[in-house]
Amino acid sequence: MALRSLYKCRVLLSKQLIEKKLLVTIPKQVQKYTTSTSPLLKKEEIHVTFIKPDGEKIKVKANIGDNLLDVVVNHDLDFDGYGACEGTLTCSTCHVILKQEDYDKVPDKPTEDEMDMLDLAFELTDTSRLGCQVVLTKEMDGIEVKVPATINDVRNSR
Repeated sequence: MALRSLYKCRVLLSKQLIEKKLLVTIPKQVQKYTTSTSPLLKKEEIHVTFIKPDGEKIKVKANIGDNLLDVVVNHDLDFDGYGACEGTLTCSTCHVILKQEDYDKVPDKPTEDEMDMLDLAFELTDTSRLGCQVVLTKEMDGIEVKVPATINDVRNSR
């Protein structure tokens, strides 16, 4: 839970720093017409269903362009140990299993680095992916994501 909170803080801080940097670069003549807050743009959303090991289904709305780890963090979903490396591709704790038709909708195929991490995951299948590497697209609306019962954080075995 602490890692998830740390990740959220890091994301929020990054966004704030970016916004401040953008405001600094705006000429003074233009600044009087701007506000210190950015307008909230409605992001396009899709539906994602997470299936817990006990079969419980959790349906959420997710922003197109987010990855599955972002969705878990943004919705504060309680999957024990999920995303321990915060999406740096150094563990396999965000391992998910997709149905074949959903797996085929993912535009980017696994990289060699992702495959190396997946080799260390428990309950590995032909349709396994790391959630931090699955970026959501409009075509993925309705995707179902199975979260395995156990995780293997390879960083702890070193």
